[in-house]
Amino acid sequence: MPSSGRTVVLAIDLQAGVMPGCFDEHSVLARAASLVERARDGGVPVVWVHHDPVGVGTPEWELAVPLRRDEGEPLVRKSYRDSFADTNLRETLDALGATRLVITGAQSDFCVRTTMQRAAAEGYDVTLVSDAHTTVDTEWDGVPISGEQIVAHTNMYFSGLRYPGQEFAIATHDQVAL
Repeated sequence: MPSSGRTVVLAIDLQAGVMPGCFDEHSVLARAASLVERARDGGVPVVWVHHDPVGVGTPEWELAVPLRRDEGEPLVRKSYRDSFADTNLRETLDALGATRLVITGAQSDFCVRTTMQRAAAEGYDVTLVSDAHTTVDTEWDGVPISGEQIVAHTNMYFSGLRYPGQEFAIATHDQVAL
């Protein structure tokens, strides 16, 4: 898809029940909110993705403060890490004429990484907002892995992603082109 098409900000799982305990939680939320406001000011659509297993209709399912969804901004509900899997995300993006996604969100190692990889495979140009995604500390096979390490690794991984004829980038919230 050509980069001259329409950019859409995709905000993944920045929910009240997802964010607690995430690396740099409050700063990531503030940077995501700043990015969203800049997008709105520039007429760039914002699409929100919510992870339903958090508990639809509960306070935990709502966006974390200071984020807010404006009336008319699409909301995609998902049950899997991949925001495209069994959702209307593709149709929503097609209706907006999206060719490039700017991604911010929670759970860098799960929903953010899986969705950005799928977006690339689906043909979208993708920019990962390097300072506006986060996750929690974890461990694998007895090895502790900090949220900070996961965020850094996700940025490193994505900075080297290449597909023929597509553009990929990482940029901070205040430097990303909208």
